[in-house]
Amino acid sequence: MAHAKLQGTLFDFAKKVSPMFSAIYCYIIYGIAISLPSPRTASVTHEMAIQPFLDSSSLLTSLIYFILVFVFAINRSKIMDLLGKLLTPGILIILIAIIAATIFSLDFDFVTSEMERPFSSGILEGYQTFDAIGAVVVGAVIIISVNIKEKTASFQEKKTLIAKAGLWAGIGLLLVYGGLILTGALFGGSFDDEISRTALLRGISTETLGQKANFFLSVLVSFACFTTAVGIVTGTADFIKGRFNNSILAYRVTALISCFLGVMVGQFNVGHIIAVAVPALMFIYPITIVLILLNVIPEQWSSSKVFKRVVSVTVLFSIPDFLGSVGLGDHIFHYTTWIPFNGYQLGWVLPSLVAFLISNLVHGKKQA
Repeated sequence: MAHAKLQGTLFDFAKKVSPMFSAIYCYIIYGIAISLPSPRTASVTHEMAIQPFLDSSSLLTSLIYFILVFVFAINRSKIMDLLGKLLTPGILIILIAIIAATIFSLDFDFVTSEMERPFSSGILEGYQTFDAIGAVVVGAVIIISVNIKEKTASFQEKKTLIAKAGLWAGIGLLLVYGGLILTGALFGGSFDDEISRTALLRGISTETLGQKANFFLSVLVSFACFTTAVGIVTGTADFIKGRFNNSILAYRVTALISCFLGVMVGQFNVGHIIAVAVPALMFIYPITIVLILLNVIPEQWSSSKVFKRVVSVTVLFSIPDFLGSVGLGDHIFHYTTWIPFNGYQLGWVLPSLVAFLISNLVHGKKQA
């Protein structure tokens, strides 16, 4: 929805703070995207679709995977066709079938979570999906792809098209994630607490739909991961291309470097990649969430001054969570206990909300 409103690049996404901040934010986001979530898609593919069936090294999987990613990134027009016509409907059908089978075959006997803070832990686990980062990166790719395919459409027509797609995607994500949360809660006592994420998904799939459906899920998840990787590599290459006067060479070199990084990092297991990613996510994710929300809300509540104040406060109050994630939490604990929700690693939430409200009150008084 935010991209539909802007119809610009990721640089436009944070430009209201300042052009310099936006450039730095873009480099950080794209750097994280090609270093962590993009390689993780190869790791998920190996663990979901290759490892259970073939005795093959993760390095070989990553190499073949990112060679194909590079080919698709160079031929960008195929991304949207593949996503829209084949992969997304397929994986949605399988996921909905798993959720439906769970709901209609199990008693609603929830097991008490052994996590100390299940709600905040769930939110922080959401960070590790990289969904917000993937959304802002791939969303920019979709804008460019729509502009390429719909050259004669007006700005409003493109906005309506993208907004409708975003709305349906949001509804779909809400239903799927809600269903998966319910499924996980119902199967809470059926698996070991230390089970990996990919093994858990395979296990639930096998329990609900059987081994054959589990195979199809593995294949579809792998294809979905593949399109995400293509979107990330394409988005990063688009950004660098724009910084170098629309140079095709810059686009191809960036795509090649992104894929090389993917091969190097993608051979590690999913859990290791996520563990490495946590510090970066604790810092950049709150900023990304705030930028998404500020870009979605009406213009009168999201002036440049509001952007600057709210994002500045978010950056400031994300630092303790970042330091805590790299093992320095004990050194700053006594200085941060007064921050609401700091114990849940969500210390940025209330200060950012207060900054938003105060900024709009001050801005409203000045206009009056």
